[in-house]
Amino acid sequence: MGNGILLEIRDLHITFTQYDRGLKRRHLHPVRGLGCQVERGRLTAIVGASGSGKSLLAHAIMGILPYNCRMEGRIYYDGQLLDEKRLAALRGNEIALVPQGVSYLDPMMRVGQQIRGGRRDAAAQETCRGLLERYGLGPETERLYPFQLSGGMARRVLIASALMGDPRLIIADEPTPGLDAHTARRVAGHFKELACEGAAVLLITHDLELALECADRILIFYEGNIIEEADPGDFREGKNLKEPYTQALYRAMPENGFHVWEEAGR
Repeated sequence: MGNGILLEIRDLHITFTQYDRGLKRRHLHPVRGLGCQVERGRLTAIVGASGSGKSLLAHAIMGILPYNCRMEGRIYYDGQLLDEKRLAALRGNEIALVPQGVSYLDPMMRVGQQIRGGRRDAAAQETCRGLLERYGLGPETERLYPFQLSGGMARRVLIASALMGDPRLIIADEPTPGLDAHTARRVAGHFKELACEGAAVLLITHDLELALECADRILIFYEGNIIEEADPGDFREGKNLKEPYTQALYRAMPENGFHVWEEAGR
């Protein structure tokens, strides 16, 4: 594993069972032999359609897959296997998740308490206020409840909560749905700043245009796997894109006429 690689995933498979009416079962395989690497000081974006199973990758890394999921494959962090014991020690500290939904915020707990993780010491309070200030939120935000936050404020609170442990690896799972374009770009900019400060950032998103604005590498997720890696410049110029699905994403961009991907073309 290279010196710049902080996270490496090898041959990851995720399967789960769904029950239809009665006792009929369906076995689904949304992630199939996936492999990728995330480097220190860079923002890596995984781009794929909504509902394609991308978020399962974030949950697999964090060890929070649903009970009916089964995972096979290996995940390495800083050159060592990320087993359950090691992950339990790192999760929420060196490895942080910015979850997809603001529903992860406890509606009955004030924002400050959630960011601090229940800590009341002076150092935690100072760190909390510093994070709020960094993301344009005043100290009064600490006393608010989640229902009193706008969508953009809630996203920034989730980022602040993730950063309380000063993480080296940040996983952002669809952090911008429901936000207007300006706020989404601002949130993406926060993740780019973290990468520039040395963190390894994995952004999981369906929004290719947003990824192109902030990512150093684009990984295309399709049919359960990473089918292509591209530089943002490849999409701006329409060059070096090899896979039909990736080419279709390029043609579907507004400046290229919104051409719709047809499955039969793969």
